[in-house]
Order: sequence, then structure tokens, then C-alpha cells
Amino acid sequence: MPTAQKLIQSFQTTTWLINKQAEGLSHEQMLLQLPFRGNCFNWILGHIVTNRDKVLVLLGEEPQFSEDEVSRYVRGSDPVVGAETAVDSQRLLEAVQTSQSKIETALVKIDPAALAAIYSEEHNITVGERINGLHWHETYHTGQLEILRQLAGTNDRIVG
Repeated sequence: MPTAQKLIQSFQTTTWLINKQAEGLSHEQMLLQLPFRGNCFNWILGHIVTNRDKVLVLLGEEPQFSEDEVSRYVRGSDPVVGAETAVDSQRLLEAVQTSQSKIETALVKIDPAALAAIYSEEHNITVGERINGLHWHETYHTGQLEILRQLAGTNDRIVG
């Protein structure tokens, strides 16, 4: 089972990567669509925040997004194809930062027994394992941001 410290470090790493991939990009650049099925930078940011809201709830904290905002970025939702249907990208980046602070604060004070508590008896998954699984999902999407940064014309190398 992951420890609180390991989870903190994992979320710190993806937060750093998300911020580095977003650095210098405009809201319009974050709305650019790939020429094949996929999601834009903005949708991925919103999806990450939506999943971080799930982590916050597991840690006894309030989610950041309303139900309307969450529905825009849940799995299976329509692609964001224009500014009129998107949450502002800067707001999403701020939500990543806010969630990071809240997740860290909650994990620093959490009782290890709370992480070891069963989240799903059917799948025999603990709360800590569920949070770790949500973070793994975040890493999947964080990796997609590199391609979307290049789509915006940066032609740079963030990690490597």
C-alpha cells in the first residue's frame, strides 16, 4: 500500500510536469485539437482536476468543481472544440495548484489507518490504493500533454 509521503511525492511530480508543459501556452493554444481522435490540452487539464476532486473527497475535503463543470471533463464527455464550452485554462491550472496544496495538507495529517481502510470490498482495494490508482491515471494524461504542447508550436523539450 502506498504511504502518504509516497502519494505526496507522486502528485508533486505530476504537478511539476503539468505546469512545465503548460508554461507559456495561451488558452487558445490549449484548445487546439489533434488531427485524429483525442482530447485537447484544456480537456486533459479539466479531467485531471476532476479526478483530483475525487482524491480530495476520499481525503475528506471539498471538491473544487461544480457538477456542471465536472460533467464537461468526465470520461466519455464530448471533446472541447471551442472556448464557449471550456473552463478557462488558467482557472484549470490554478485548480491543479490548489488541489496539490489541499492533497498535501490532507495527506500530511492523515492517519495511516485511514489510507488502509477498505474503499471497495468487492475489489479489495484500500483508500490509499484507490488514490494511487487515480494518480496513475493522472500520469497517463500528463504524458499526453507533451504532444499537445508540441501541437501548439513550441518545438521544445521539457523533460529529457
